[in-house]
Amino acid sequence: MAESNIEMHPFPVKDASQSEYDALNKHTNRSRLERLPDDPPIPRDETIRNLQSIPAFADLRIWAAWNPEKNEIVAVGNIVLLRIEENKRLAQFELSVLPEYRQQGLGRRLLQEIAGTAREDHRRLLMTETVDRIPAGEKFMKRIGAKKGLETHTNQLRIAELDPMLLNEWLSNGQKNQDRFEIGLWEGAYPEENILAIAELSDLANQQPLGDLEIEDMHMTPEQLRQSEQNLFARGSERWTIYAVERANGRFSGYTETTWNPNRPEILQQEMTGVFPQYRNRGLGRWLKAAMLNKVLKERPGIKYVRTGNADSNAAMLKINNELGFKPYMADTLWQVKLQKVMDYLQPHVP
Repeated sequence: MAESNIEMHPFPVKDASQSEYDALNKHTNRSRLERLPDDPPIPRDETIRNLQSIPAFADLRIWAAWNPEKNEIVAVGNIVLLRIEENKRLAQFELSVLPEYRQQGLGRRLLQEIAGTAREDHRRLLMTETVDRIPAGEKFMKRIGAKKGLETHTNQLRIAELDPMLLNEWLSNGQKNQDRFEIGLWEGAYPEENILAIAELSDLANQQPLGDLEIEDMHMTPEQLRQSEQNLFARGSERWTIYAVERANGRFSGYTETTWNPNRPEILQQEMTGVFPQYRNRGLGRWLKAAMLNKVLKERPGIKYVRTGNADSNAAMLKINNELGFKPYMADTLWQVKLQKVMDYLQPHVP
């Protein structure tokens, strides 16, 4: 079908019809299959719950390109405008076009909507991600003048290849710290009595390598943490957080976190692991990771894979993960492009 016959409409994020949600879910799973061919599709109900529980501080706008003959969504673009104190000039966006509809100008049309929204909201820098399994994404980003900001990998551990002797060694070494530190567990929602300390723990994400990305440090508030976890739980995901605390003063020293969704029962997502600088070089990171994997082995025997994202320049965390047996699964690149450069690319299509 010619590009001119494709209809472009804003997608009603939180109050779409069932048929609209169904079409978006089918498109998402088609795109996801190209990106993650080993994974099961996302159920429609999970897609709906996700969109209807987007945190209030994340202003999400979506545009869908429809093939009216088939009544299907063939391309999607979105932009996220974070309503937070930091990075007020930055916007994050995504584009996905089904393979058979590429090279027809749909990416450009969606980018027009994204760029126009960014300009109206006084955003000056756009950021997105591509993966090596979809080379068209990198080609498009180069075409619009974007630059690589950070190269990362999704790394994967096969549980069957995890060395139990190494795990026991890390647990044993970690327990040598028990006179000074103890570890604990939060399952599900964060406890209210610790929410301020947890917000400080989340700041550890700012210590990850950022490459050339022009990003300000972000500091999640307790309310933002609550909104984010409500979205997580609405999707049906479960979260485990194992933390280390200094016995003498009750100060949290570090933590590691995993999420799991029963719709993808064989896959565990390893989220943030971090230790405050003053507590490093004591083996706390390995102790936390080993304690988490030990719990996974005992309580979730159906998990076959653990996945995590790491910057290629994050030598400290890569060393730990490589020792555990994580291997590259997919290459990811974070791109950034100034809005003016996007506008120049879109001319004369943008008034």
